[in-house]
Amino acid sequence: MTASTEGFVLQTGSRAWRAAVELVSSMRFAISLLTVICIASVIGTVLKQHEPYGNYVNQFGPFWAEVFATVSLYNVYSAWWFLLILAFLVLSTSLCVARNSPKILKDLRSYKENLREQSLLAFGHRAQASMEEAPEGASHRIGRLLTSGGWKVKLQQRDGGGWMLAAKIGSANKLGYIAAHSAIILICVGGLLDGDLVVRAQMLFNGKTPYTGGGMIADVPVQHRLSERNPTFRGNVLVSEGTQSSTATLSQSDGVLLQELPFAIELKKFIVEYYSTGMPKLFASEVVIHDLATGEAKPARVEVNHPANFKGIEIYQSSFDDGGSSLELRAMPIRGHGKPFDLQGTVGGSSKLVAQGGVQELSVEYTGLRVINVENFAQETAATDVRKVDLRASLDARMGAANKTHENKNLRNVGPSVSYKLRDSAGQAREFSNYMLPVDMGDGSPVYLLGMRESPSEPFRYLRVPVDANGSMDEFFRLSGALSDAAMRERAVKRYASKSVDAKRPELVDQLAASSARALALFAGKGPQNSGSPPVAGLQAISDFIEANVPESERNKAGEVLIRILNGTLFELAQVARESEGLKPLVAETSTQQFMTQAVLALSDVPLYPAPVVLQLTNFNQVQASVFQVARAPGKKVVYLGCALLILGIFAMLYIRERRLWVWFAPVTTGNHVTSQVTMAMSMNRKTMDGDREFEQLKDKVLGLTD
Repeated sequence: MTASTEGFVLQTGSRAWRAAVELVSSMRFAISLLTVICIASVIGTVLKQHEPYGNYVNQFGPFWAEVFATVSLYNVYSAWWFLLILAFLVLSTSLCVARNSPKILKDLRSYKENLREQSLLAFGHRAQASMEEAPEGASHRIGRLLTSGGWKVKLQQRDGGGWMLAAKIGSANKLGYIAAHSAIILICVGGLLDGDLVVRAQMLFNGKTPYTGGGMIADVPVQHRLSERNPTFRGNVLVSEGTQSSTATLSQSDGVLLQELPFAIELKKFIVEYYSTGMPKLFASEVVIHDLATGEAKPARVEVNHPANFKGIEIYQSSFDDGGSSLELRAMPIRGHGKPFDLQGTVGGSSKLVAQGGVQELSVEYTGLRVINVENFAQETAATDVRKVDLRASLDARMGAANKTHENKNLRNVGPSVSYKLRDSAGQAREFSNYMLPVDMGDGSPVYLLGMRESPSEPFRYLRVPVDANGSMDEFFRLSGALSDAAMRERAVKRYASKSVDAKRPELVDQLAASSARALALFAGKGPQNSGSPPVAGLQAISDFIEANVPESERNKAGEVLIRILNGTLFELAQVARESEGLKPLVAETSTQQFMTQAVLALSDVPLYPAPVVLQLTNFNQVQASVFQVARAPGKKVVYLGCALLILGIFAMLYIRERRLWVWFAPVTTGNHVTSQVTMAMSMNRKTMDGDREFEQLKDKVLGLTD
């Protein structure tokens, strides 16, 4: 018996109704639905789910982001169409099983002993022989022989004294069909139970709606909350060290729902261990679970892949976050002569920048604190031979051992960093990430790294601020402020011109002063600008000036002269800035030269830094937080049962071969002696070499025939 791919064929009802029932109950319809679900699952795996909508806009653009949102590709597994397809798959597969199971069970009980003896000659595996025994005795003897070999045997006596022996083995193969298809039903039902179906039903029939506002959890109205008796849910709980929470958040496409828990999770301590690469290798949380009904307190440890269980709810370690670390920062104006001032904030909070010294009104949103930042500072020191062709090394670099021991690594922890956003009065925000300590990039000149990016989809771009003799950025910001001051620039130009010109040629002072003033003004962004174009400053302004005013053949020489003048004038500007604050002048030594070289490059990039102030982390008090995933999943056991049935069903269909054997004993009378003319035939559900070999063995065993 072969399972039919056709559906139920009704004899009554309209033509459309009969066609719809036949389609839904057909195997081809179930396979089509399963294919669609597989494609949707691939999309849900490749495309990150439940990300902020802005991330999708940055990735796909406004048009396609809206199109994908319309078809719910950002929450595939909870989309209405995915759940509907899953429900239809359950219905279709159930009808397929209901249609074919009676036939299969009937076939399991049948030995097909009524097969005509002439039909045996049409089988591919057949053999004939003569026996000296009578049909009755021969059939019973061979029946016992087959039974001892695991076959199920049934004998039938027919008119004329003939006997038909029908035997079968491997009937469990057909049970594999029922088990495998039932497994699909159970897995889909488990998915529906543990999915958003129950939550969506409550939103549809109980008036529950997603919450889109802010504020305290305790102030959220009841229509946005789900009862602790909710039979199935999966949500997240963020708990900071020393605090507890009894409410989980369930992310929806247009907000969140709050799920009340029958217990509160208190985080005593969060433990995180790192690999040498800086990647976390262990998340663990020491928690106390407080039963809200009885007041019982149960200590537990939650690790990745080792959840805790309380009242049928699994508590998983999902990730970790900042629990509201307190930050102390120093705000330093990067342009102008504004005075530095101190700020205090909390990760996750915000504060206002007080307008002073030219600093505009800005809102600071503290987004994160990273205590450990491990970077790879390995450098290839050997020169590359462009003539060398090493195919083996090239292949090994891409296909060799996974550890890649030939690659150089120099991993180093560069210390804490703070990230924040500066938001202006128009609501526009940029993200910044600044390291707390100076970083030696390998050239012996440590620098402070000040990162920024316009959107989360972009990598950070860093401004490298050189470290002064006191290990701070004060000297650089003092020089940057002086560069924007016209009076200080003029004093620096006069000082440089007077020091650089021979006293015997005073007529050259004014010429050098004019050249240095022009170079410094261009570098500061105060030179002539093209109308309608953004102001150009830094080394780019020097380059543009040379290209516009110097013949191509003389540009290299002119560039060297202008850079020499610029460096000298900036050194004098640094001296002028120190004098204005009553500090001793810089000593012309190697460390000062290295600082000024780095400072020129950094000052050239300052106009590209889109913030009036830099926030430097001076101190912090870290507070860790754990993100737990809490789940009540009654469908989990149903899915486990379905997986077990699926394994058994596939094993039965693939590895159990059904074979049926018929042996016809026809009486042959010779005088007073009755012998048997025996015809044997065998069928199997799959033609294999093992089947051919088994039939040859049966010929020898049953009929005594050997080839």
